[in-house]
Amino acid sequence: MGTTPPGPKGLPLVGNGQQYAKDPFAFMSACEAAYGDVVRLDLGPRETYMLTNPADVERVLVSEAAKFGKPRLDDALFDLLGDGLLLSNGETWERQRELASPAFHASRVAGLGDLMVDHAETMLDGWAPDDRVDVHAEMARVTVRIIVSAMFGTDIDDDRLTTVRENLEPLGRRFEPNPVRTVIPDWAPTRENREFDAAVETLQGVIGEILDERRGTAYDAADPAGDAVDGDEPMDLLSVLLRARDRGEQTDEQLRDELMTMLLAGHDTTALALTYAWYLLSNHPEARERFHAEVDELDGRPTAADVRSLTYTDHVLSEAMRLYPPVYTLFREPRVDVRLGGFRVPEGSIVMLPQWAVHRSERWYDDPLAFDPDRWEPDRQGDRPRFAHFPFGGGPRHCIGKRLSMLEAKLILASVGREYELNYEGPELDLRGSITMHPDHPVPMRLRER
Repeated sequence: MGTTPPGPKGLPLVGNGQQYAKDPFAFMSACEAAYGDVVRLDLGPRETYMLTNPADVERVLVSEAAKFGKPRLDDALFDLLGDGLLLSNGETWERQRELASPAFHASRVAGLGDLMVDHAETMLDGWAPDDRVDVHAEMARVTVRIIVSAMFGTDIDDDRLTTVRENLEPLGRRFEPNPVRTVIPDWAPTRENREFDAAVETLQGVIGEILDERRGTAYDAADPAGDAVDGDEPMDLLSVLLRARDRGEQTDEQLRDELMTMLLAGHDTTALALTYAWYLLSNHPEARERFHAEVDELDGRPTAADVRSLTYTDHVLSEAMRLYPPVYTLFREPRVDVRLGGFRVPEGSIVMLPQWAVHRSERWYDDPLAFDPDRWEPDRQGDRPRFAHFPFGGGPRHCIGKRLSMLEAKLILASVGREYELNYEGPELDLRGSITMHPDHPVPMRLRER
């Protein structure tokens, strides 16, 4: 076996960057099909190794996680999120993860169920039979409201919500694959850079306003989830971090980084998972009928306790995140030379773990492009490798909000599904890559009252 993995031939100067930027999803799938477990790519100044075998993914994320860190791929991403949980490494990440954990404790998350349904019902109050809504925009708005209530311990008004939504677009554009951008410095006054900088400044202003309003309330005996996990102090993330700052364990800059990370990452993936679930249900009437029949069995409005009985709804979400993973690839940086798939992967290179390609591989799934929620029945999962499906990552750095996101998504699906059938009226779904995978156009749905 050779020491260098196979991979597609690139172009002078830009390597494989142009191929990847044109359609990252088709490119990743083609590489997986053509080259197998380890694919060498030229996507920038550092060598990139794409891993498509779940056994290798498990090594990077779980069993040998200590050998890998989060790489600094784009300075602009650090300008946006700083040393928040998503990007930090080492002792900083360990400290922040430990501080944040009480806000995501299982009992606290379960206590957020009524809050989530309240927001879903408020959204539904603004809908009417035969309305045509952009379901992605609707899911984004309701998930922003939920994350601010659940993790910031306050509500976001309509003006601030509009401000957040309007500034997400220039942020997303900045992180779309573009080989030319690698040679343009972030300080260059291009239109894209100016719009990005303005959006970051605006969102930081929203965070600052919320901080000012919450000042002095971090010890109040109130919590959106009801009883606090430890004592009577509120355990929303912002309260936890404000108390840590008072103890000298958190700087103002670190606190803002965590809040920005939570505001953006905390709603985006859930909104996207819901969007793709509605799209797939609309295009598969038999699955949609089974989903509606299940949520119709609930006695009254959905609760966190009801979620345990929503087995088919859970399968729909799992299948939606398999076919359309909101986070479509992860990146890690080897801290030492490692050997993966029989090949040497050097320290300081980039390791790419593409959910999109792994989730859609015929090596791990029968009829992989088909929407089949029943593939998540226990008797059909037995022989499938664990990391053939990893929408939330895995190992020590798995998404801290996984439990929150799944509860939220199921309760929103159930709340909406009891009232309306959603019918897609848009073009064939087109996708664009950024930090997460977004529809490249509105997702219009016609509401039919049930």
